[in-house]
Amino acid sequence: MKLAIPGEPHLTYCTNIHPGETWPEVRANLERHVTSVKRAVAADRSFGIGLRLSAAAADALAEPAELAALRNWLAAEGMYVFTVNGFPYGAFHGTRVKERVYEPDWRDERRVAYSDRLATLLAALLPEDHGRYGSVSTVPGAFRPSAPGAADRAAIADALVRHVARLVALEAETGRWVRLALEPEPWCLLETVEDAVGFFHAHLWTAAAAARLAAHTGRTPAASADLLRRHLGLCFDACHMAVEFADPEAAIDRLRAAEIDLVKVQVSAGMTATLGGDADGATRTALAAFADDIYLHQVVERRGAELRRFLDLPDALAAPPADPGPREWRVHFHVPLFRENLGVLRSTRAWAAALLRRLAADGYAGHLEIETYTWDVLPPGFRDVSVATAVARELCWTMDRLGA
Repeated sequence: MKLAIPGEPHLTYCTNIHPGETWPEVRANLERHVTSVKRAVAADRSFGIGLRLSAAAADALAEPAELAALRNWLAAEGMYVFTVNGFPYGAFHGTRVKERVYEPDWRDERRVAYSDRLATLLAALLPEDHGRYGSVSTVPGAFRPSAPGAADRAAIADALVRHVARLVALEAETGRWVRLALEPEPWCLLETVEDAVGFFHAHLWTAAAAARLAAHTGRTPAASADLLRRHLGLCFDACHMAVEFADPEAAIDRLRAAEIDLVKVQVSAGMTATLGGDADGATRTALAAFADDIYLHQVVERRGAELRRFLDLPDALAAPPADPGPREWRVHFHVPLFRENLGVLRSTRAWAAALLRRLAADGYAGHLEIETYTWDVLPPGFRDVSVATAVARELCWTMDRLGA
């Protein structure tokens, strides 16, 4: 929904909270869950959707009859689609996802084809009077351990340029502006703000990248440099950045100085815990309850100015401490924004609140999307309401922080 605050950003939640890999399953989730959320928070106004589509679901939706049926349903229900989650290509619920969530990455032509497909679908779904861009969020290049070399970075950048060429053509064909948003995440090629700035300036905001795009589009190199900035940016996930101990104000200032747009902001919270005291046993027991077999839950430990990274929560729990002194853990586990405390653990939602204050002060005009895809693997005591009620409470929490 478009918020009546300076910048008029669009706010929604990502439908990846609802298990569904095929298009019929996704469509059923829209009809069952999204309509309930709309009634709770936007009964008398148009409600935007953050649509998650697997590659298989996207292929099925591309059938003209299915696409027309969805457009008719959206119009009848007072809804619209303005952003798509194009991060997980394959199965995302009920099976081991872990490192597979990054596959295929941007070195694989399947990732390019999938992203091209999503952009085409979004262009067909953006309403006539939308007036702004649509966004597709995606893998931040690749899982870092699988793509360690300079050749990997070059291949990823080349694929991104070719995808931008498709977005340029799509805008010329349809009049719809679609942007790709790379989502930095722990243990990925783009993990921190500095990683993102370094990659964009070494591989995308360059004369060589502009020349490659010009060769694909027939535009001038100068125009192509502008088109790269027009169609590429970041999906800035509040949980991921809090886990990295980033400062929200400094992060936004750094990205602005680097001319990297926040195309999309995912409003999310992770977990934080203090170790090294008398309550270590209870804290470790509480953390172990969040170690599921489905998703990666990367951990960053801070001791003074030193950061130590673990790929997954079980790895962190099993590792001997470098020393027994006090230290803080931040855990990549998306927890509901309306919960500040999780037993002896805490949420990083204060980080998200600080980010929202800054965005509101700046008159942010982009896309805001709540993302709590881990709902089904939360310990049962922390999901004692319906999923629609939980999402509605998260949306209300976010609007309160924005003053909307």
